[in-house]
Amino acid sequence: MNPRAEKAGTRTLAFVESPVQLLNVLEWAHAHEHTLGAGLTLVVLSPVDPMTRGQLRRTAELAREEGHEVRWEEARGGAGAPFRTVAGLAGMLRRAPRVVLGDPFSRYVQLLLAITPARDLVVVDDGTATMEFVAQLARGERLVRWHRKGGRTAPRDLVLAPASSAARRRLTPGRGRRVEVFSSMPMQETLPGLEVTANTFAWTRSRFGPPRITRSADMVGTSLVETGVVDGARYLEAVRFLAEAHGATRYFAHRRESADKLHRLAVETGLEVVRPDLPLELIARRGPIGSEVLSFPSTVVHTLPLALAGTDVRVAVCDIDPAWLTSHASPRAHGFLSGVTGSAKGVRRLAVNLA
Repeated sequence: MNPRAEKAGTRTLAFVESPVQLLNVLEWAHAHEHTLGAGLTLVVLSPVDPMTRGQLRRTAELAREEGHEVRWEEARGGAGAPFRTVAGLAGMLRRAPRVVLGDPFSRYVQLLLAITPARDLVVVDDGTATMEFVAQLARGERLVRWHRKGGRTAPRDLVLAPASSAARRRLTPGRGRRVEVFSSMPMQETLPGLEVTANTFAWTRSRFGPPRITRSADMVGTSLVETGVVDGARYLEAVRFLAEAHGATRYFAHRRESADKLHRLAVETGLEVVRPDLPLELIARRGPIGSEVLSFPSTVVHTLPLALAGTDVRVAVCDIDPAWLTSHASPRAHGFLSGVTGSAKGVRRLAVNLA
């Protein structure tokens, strides 16, 4: 048994809802091993999506192998599940002096923040959304996901606005309250007292690899179509163009991509669609992985160069043409996506002309 297993306790309580969040909690624990104290209890607030659940279970096994305690909560299993989950976690929340969370935009997390008296709060990456979270925190704005910002405010948002405002106040550093952001994302804006710690993916590199590198290229999928930002037909055209131009053979699907879209993509492009059972950073580090990895603006253009540091794999990112955006896309969409691409280090920028 890993010696850290004997230390597992509730001094640090972490809440995750996605595989990427769980991976980044493991990276945070590795980077803060000397101050972790009594250990880490990791609470998985499980979603209903089967692919996400599968990745979470596989990544949770890695956490157990590292000696961390993992508690799986069916947090969305019916109308009464949230109330049962919160009630069951209340005692742990009140005792834990440090709370780690992966998605400050989550209504679930915002509810849990209202319960905990912890004065030591840590936010780990939930992808590129972390950049927007820190910027909104610095400007004192309401916490709104980037692809929804600028659109109409839904009635549900108005009802939950007090919880969002309370969460923003709790996540703002203050007297006797420490707030840390553990991130591999570039921060253009920050605020006094906020501790920003770099996530270098040191745990991933020490645990896996180096990978075997193939001669072909791989592509990384995105859920920009599913979130209503990018037109589906335009996206398929761009994927086909990139695959032919760069000799790509595999397409690593995002966990939120629809089955119908992936089937059409496989038929029309000839790419082998792969549904990863772990976050892509771990898949790439274990290998095999293509000598070039092609992506659209997403988290991986920041994380893959870190996870694959010391290898000969090249990461390239394709800009999103404004003409690809849907009429429902947020007014901020193109600027945000351009910022994700422009701030990525060590990647090659590509453009696709579909005219």
